[in-house]
Amino acid sequence: MNASFGRYLDVDLSTGGIRDYEIPESWAERHLGGRGIGARLLLDLLAGREAALSPENVLVFATGPFQGTGLLGAGRHVVMGISPKTGSVADSYVGGYLGHELGRSGYDGILLRGKASAPIYLTLIDGAAKLHPARDLWGKGTGETETILKARHPGGRVASIGIAGENLVQMACIIHDRSRAAGRPGFGAVMGSKRLKAIVVRGNTEKSLHDRDRFARERAQYAQLSLEPAMKRFGEYGTAAAVASLSELGLLPTKNFQEGVFDQAAAIDGVRLHDTILVGRETCAACAVRCKRVVETRFGSEEVLPEFGGPEYETLAAFGSLCLVSDLAAIALANQRCNDYGVDTISAGVAAAFLMEASERGLVTERMSWGDGRAIVALVDAIARREGIGDRIAEGLERFAASLGAEFAMTIKGVEIPMHEPRGKQGLGISYATSPRGAAHMEGMHDTMLETDAPAPELGVDRRYDRFTLADKPAVAKIYEDLRSFENSLVLCAFTSRPMGKAYRYPAIRSLLEAATGVALSPQGMLEVGERNYALMRVHRGRAGYTTDEDALPGRFAEPLPRGASAGHPISKEEMARAIAAYYERRGYDRLGPTDATLARLDLLDCVGILRR
Repeated sequence: MNASFGRYLDVDLSTGGIRDYEIPESWAERHLGGRGIGARLLLDLLAGREAALSPENVLVFATGPFQGTGLLGAGRHVVMGISPKTGSVADSYVGGYLGHELGRSGYDGILLRGKASAPIYLTLIDGAAKLHPARDLWGKGTGETETILKARHPGGRVASIGIAGENLVQMACIIHDRSRAAGRPGFGAVMGSKRLKAIVVRGNTEKSLHDRDRFARERAQYAQLSLEPAMKRFGEYGTAAAVASLSELGLLPTKNFQEGVFDQAAAIDGVRLHDTILVGRETCAACAVRCKRVVETRFGSEEVLPEFGGPEYETLAAFGSLCLVSDLAAIALANQRCNDYGVDTISAGVAAAFLMEASERGLVTERMSWGDGRAIVALVDAIARREGIGDRIAEGLERFAASLGAEFAMTIKGVEIPMHEPRGKQGLGISYATSPRGAAHMEGMHDTMLETDAPAPELGVDRRYDRFTLADKPAVAKIYEDLRSFENSLVLCAFTSRPMGKAYRYPAIRSLLEAATGVALSPQGMLEVGERNYALMRVHRGRAGYTTDEDALPGRFAEPLPRGASAGHPISKEEMARAIAAYYERRGYDRLGPTDATLARLDLLDCVGILRR
């Protein structure tokens, strides 16, 4: 297929062997790239029940057809493998520049197997791969590691782990460009278990395109999106602008999801950040939107440096409203620590809020008070270094909560819930409960996207929906999950594709895909690709021994929010169970996952029988 090299770099860290892994042409046509090819590869490379931190786990860095082409929104890639949180295959998407370089490397991705006998790092420079000793880098933060490796390999882009990954902390992530995290599933710990400190990529190979002139024209047209007023404002204030607006909607996770309104939201909002500590804006490859925050400030005696970027919405809410912290400087320092240690900010914030509530209830001897900014910074240190109570949380928040008999850890399938309140977005609750990768806010729809007259007419979503109800949501949830899965197979930025209303971009994306690859898709064909690749993720989960019995929300969401625009509206456990059953009926899944008939319908004949053996 055009826009694909048809091969992955296959690295055995145990032996030091490096070879090419050829991808069947039929896979590229059926799955396109990204999540699809990554998930299909892992079906062949894994038996299904490997431990996440064992040498048998395989870590995949994957691109799609648009990486390396200079398309707006394509400065991304996906990391996949067995997650230490879920025990099954998960995926994590990250921006910056490494994905663009990988898209020009001569390979569609990298496979990492085995475990090195001593710390190493991998370079893929102008098509040539090599493993290097990394004893001198072990123990260093991601910032210093990147500085050293960029000096050694000019023009290379770096993905590395900090001490959290080295210490096998479950919420460890892989940091790119000092401030972009492949977070949530705990892949920093997987890299640490393999003694792989970093990857450096620099590419110089152009992909073959089906119609290069047409692609160049349409790419230029697509880039004009960055000039639209809404996108300019988004670039100016970034995702941080959502803090105050979500609080006004009663949807801002506050006090460990006990409330949806934070009275001090304006103190940590994107406008306040912009007017006080913002000193610049960063971007990803080929993107003129520049939505990434760059901040500089002090918290106490410590400096917050621009090199580590700045807090985005999820971080501001996780360390801010969720913990009742209204000090921007404290949040910015916690964010910097997380980036340098390689810790997922959402996970750390949810852990901090849990500890504050546990402390209030007298379940732990450690004192953590609501609103204490110093406490969240200290907890990040303790988790990354595995000190004190941080050592126990490093083994997984869900496990730690169970040891206390506490039922208020806000996790699903071991994954901490992101900063989006399902009681005011009840359709999102279906995706939260059923996602094979655990609680994930980028997996499906947000009901607030459906509050326009015609959110996505070509997909049959042509009317408004009430965000406070589960009625009619199973069908819409499936549509948007399939749409996101298609997008994740291209590895496109969700903020540039905008799957709603007048900002609906998918006809242009399909046309770009045809120009690049020669693959022409109808709206339904686009959803079929997404559905096929989503089904692969569910096959992985079923093969690991999990069933639909694990699909549920924390009990707290059955309680009404006490105040604000989303007050009331608890999510009934019985109604959610009925919605999930309707959702699975529409997908053609039984309690194990996709039925054999569904797999055959999705042209996944080579997967038939896997879940029934």
